Amino acid sequence: MTSPPAAKHIYSPAMGWIRNWRRRRILREPFPEHWLEIIAEHSNFIEQMPADRLAKFRSDLQIFVHEKVFIGAQGFEITEEVRVVIGAAAVRLILYLDLSYFDRVSEILVYPGAYHHPDDRETGILGQVDDWNTVVLSWPAVVAGLRNSRDGHDTATHEFAHVLDRNSGAFNGTPVLRANEDYAEWGRVLSHYYLELRDGKTNNRPLLRDYAATNEAEFFAVATEVFFEKPRVMQRKAPDLYEELQTFFGADPASWGK
Repeated sequence: MTSPPAAKHIYSPAMGWIRNWRRRRILREPFPEHWLEIIAEHSNFIEQMPADRLAKFRSDLQIFVHEKVFIGAQGFEITEEVRVVIGAAAVRLILYLDLSYFDRVSEILVYPGAYHHPDDRETGILGQVDDWNTVVLSWPAVVAGLRNSRDGHDTATHEFAHVLDRNSGAFNGTPVLRANEDYAEWGRVLSHYYLELRDGKTNNRPLLRDYAATNEAEFFAVATEVFFEKPRVMQRKAPDLYEELQTFFGADPASWGK
């Protein structure tokens, strides 16, 4: 794989100088080594991660955990474990992207189980991101998604993919890509797989579950889950889709752990 171009920062240095100063202060503190043990209790993705990405993962995680506001809903207690595990799921997505991709996350609301939207009291929701980039997560769903790292279902990955998507200004399945010339091929490839899935003209349903056909935003979020959890299957069944996600994320998870 050739080296991807440097990822674009979403905010200018002039707008973020206070944030950058605070982040430098956070990183002066030693990284809590026991955090890696906490993550390892829930998932093995650190073991599979390229060694040259571990330092960035640690620093991004340290900043994410300190910066983001975690709120427990319905009496749920926000512990160090909750912060670290959710933070790890988020920063895994940006191993080759800048931490600024999550700057718009205002708060993370964590429920002790499935929650119910005021407009829909029947359907239990496991995760959600709103237009203000408040991330809502069910803690049991986060844990279950990370426990099985090869089933293509990961609630935290799904919702933080929506955050990346929303950075472009809308939930439309197209995040802020690395270069202007990337958009045409991105649109062509993802539209092809989305429309095939939506119209039932595909043999990729074992790869991408039906929920991916809901709309373009859900297609990107589901595809991101599969890209990180079943990368070799995606690379084999949908190589051009894998290539587009690889170009955006900068990662090649199909080669991890080999």
